[in-house]
Order: sequence, then C-alpha cells, then structure tokens
Amino acid sequence: MSSRDIYGGNIFSGHSRKQKQAVPQVTAERDLVVEDAATGFCGAVVGFDRSYDGEFVKLEDGRGAVRLFAMREAAFLIDGRPVTLVRPNASAPKKPTRSASGSTRVEGLRARVARTSRIWVEGVHDAALVERVWGHDLRVEGVVVEHLEGLDNLGERLTEFDPGPGRRVGVLVDHLVTGSKESHLTTGLGPHVLVTGHPYIDVWQAVRPATVGIEAWPDVPRGEDWKTGICRRLNWGTPQEGWRRVYNAVESFRDLEPPLIGAVERLIDFVTEPE
Repeated sequence: MSSRDIYGGNIFSGHSRKQKQAVPQVTAERDLVVEDAATGFCGAVVGFDRSYDGEFVKLEDGRGAVRLFAMREAAFLIDGRPVTLVRPNASAPKKPTRSASGSTRVEGLRARVARTSRIWVEGVHDAALVERVWGHDLRVEGVVVEHLEGLDNLGERLTEFDPGPGRRVGVLVDHLVTGSKESHLTTGLGPHVLVTGHPYIDVWQAVRPATVGIEAWPDVPRGEDWKTGICRRLNWGTPQEGWRRVYNAVESFRDLEPPLIGAVERLIDFVTEPE
C-alpha cells in the first residue's frame, strides 16, 4: 500500500488547509457589479482597456465615477468572495437592443416624416452631441434639431416660426443659471415654447471629465475664450482638435452629466407629446 493510499492523497503535498484555494473566474459582463479588493471601490463593469501592463476593467460607481482596475487574479470581490475577472470571449457582435440614449432600439427604422415642432440648440457642438446620443430617438419621433446660431437670435427666430398648437419649439441653452443673460432672454415666451438648459459654460463641460481622460475641467478666467483656454491647459492643441477629442469620446448618455441628459429628455417629451 502506498503513502497515497493510506492518507487519501499525496502526503508530500501538505495539509489541505495549507493548500492555495482556487479562485473562481467570472466573465466580466457589462453591468456586472464587483468590488475592487484593494481599495473597496464598488461599481458596474462598463468597459475594458489594454496597455503594456496588461488588461484593465472600467468600473462605474453609483455617482458616475469611472475608474480603471487591473484584471489580476483574485483582485475583485462578489458578495464578499474573491474572484478573478476575465474578459468576455470575442464573438460575433450582437445587435444592440438599446440606443445611445438608453431607449429601446427600433430595428429596421425608417425615419418618420418630420414633425412641425422643432428643437433648437445654440451651437454646432450642441447639435452634434444631441445627434450622437439621441439621434436614433429623434428619427423615431420625427424631430428635427436646428442650429440657433446664438441665443441673441431667439426672439427673431420665434417671430418667424410662429409657435402654436402642434407647432412647438424646444430650446436647449448653455449656461442657463438664475440671473444670467441667458435666463433673461428665455423667459415669458409662451406655452408653446419650452427652454431647458444646463449650468455649464459650454456643452463640452457637460461631458463627464473621466470620459475624456481628465480629473476635472480646468478653470478658465472670465474674458478668456473658454475653448481656447481649455485646450491650452490640457495641451489639446487647437479648439478644433479639442472638439474631436470630446466628440469621439462620447458613446452614450453615460458619458454626459445629468443636467444635460435631463434637459434634452424634457425637450423631446415636450415637442412630441399630444397637445
């Protein structure tokens, strides 16, 4: 009889309590909630990254903060138990069931005939971000987004458009805070006009800093062109180059700040709801 038979195993392998316990591998599917064992940061899986130092997972916590963590053995906890995260197997891409805004995607969409009602936005960049995130929804609803070319033109444009029943106008405004010039220009416009906005100086600032790889948007003194000042402080080159960074980084509503998301959603509801 061998030593293996007597002890029910190999005596040279040591006592089972001293042996390293196997850590289960868990596929890091999107929205899986895990905790980083080292820091205690808890968040949902929202993406991945790869560098010379290995594979990393992006976790987003309940406040919208996104952080990168190395996908090392036993580096994460699920229900308090150590796990090793692994990337999902590459497979044929699945058709998304959600649009970039989070709404249910309509397959085989043919753009609806445009409504009479409109959404106006201040600048080209505002229009581009709205299209990037809500473009699918707008085509489903037949809503056209138009460039206002500056809030100073609002009164004249409203006179030309002549809002009324079934002919509503929703206006998205930058830096809409109490006491600002923007707030004075957007009051008393009647029941067929809705003005919403965000408190940020420029729509760039409504993109979450982590989305563009920074901790926070730099402060730019009053009197200095904001976009130029931002690009100078972040070494982004020209404002045109900076805009390409911002635009290409935005993939869905998750990359935007809540005030902008809420403002656009209210406008879409306003111009599409029955009178």
